Amino acid sequence: MRFIDSRTHAVIDYMSGILFIASPWLFGFFNHGAAMSLPLIAGVSIIMISLITDFEYGLLPAVSLPTHLNLDVIIGVILLASPWVFGFTARVMWPHVIFGMVLVIAGLFTERQIRPALY
Repeated sequence: MRFIDSRTHAVIDYMSGILFIASPWLFGFFNHGAAMSLPLIAGVSIIMISLITDFEYGLLPAVSLPTHLNLDVIIGVILLASPWVFGFTARVMWPHVIFGMVLVIAGLFTERQIRPALY
């Protein structure tokens, strides 16, 4: 069951991208190598992918929505697993796990077709 429409997904993308970029400073892990780098890379990637996705709030329609959603799931799984893969669970774990889960859920539960706008 897909219950997130593409407009809502776009808003989630831009907001979460900004949050991911700010998270090392918001949550106090700005000096922890991979723990800091991964949310920064993920946040910039999410915003860049959203800007080039063929949906309501994309600027350049170069990436299809299904491809975008698949990339969200892949980035989410990487973030979700990163504390264990990169060995920083003792310093910081929950922002990466929560951000990863948000991306996976958003990628899996967003409608794969854009609904026509009702004007």
